[in-house]
Amino acid sequence: MASGKIEFVSDRAVYEKVLQDKVPKAESFLWLGTSDMKDLHVHAGKRMVPFLKVLADLARRNVSIRLLHAKEPGTRFQQDFDRYPILIEGTERMLCPRVHFKMVIVDGRFGYCGSANLTGAGMGAKSENRRNFESGFLVSDGALLEAMMGQFDRVWRGDCCIACGRKDFCSQFQEILALRR
Repeated sequence: MASGKIEFVSDRAVYEKVLQDKVPKAESFLWLGTSDMKDLHVHAGKRMVPFLKVLADLARRNVSIRLLHAKEPGTRFQQDFDRYPILIEGTERMLCPRVHFKMVIVDGRFGYCGSANLTGAGMGAKSENRRNFESGFLVSDGALLEAMMGQFDRVWRGDCCIACGRKDFCSQFQEILALRR
């Protein structure tokens, strides 16, 4: 990152600095928060591969992966997911219909927080004329990362579930409620 603590990024730079530069270098853990998730493909040398392949490679290196998302992804995502069986055990997934934040946290040392969903158009992986106009911040500041991780972790742990007005739509709610008893 440019000055070390906070950097504004937009459009293609979100893809380059987050998905290409930081995510593949995760060593311990990777937390991904998104409201929408699609069959995203990323560059691997001269070809494009499913982003799920990157996650599978991380899982093989024993990187802990948490994926928090608002709705089930489409058929093509599921087909790609099924191509990487290591993701079944190597990825923790949780659905929360109220998640609208977009976050990527790598090893507690780097974070992205912004508008981009985990989709090709959102993350800027598509061609210039097909991607969304997105922006966000890259963060390496300890206090900001701690705040981001705190929000992610509160949702992950289910701290918001008891009072949530959407619990009738949430399959995770009953499981979380049972664990708290």
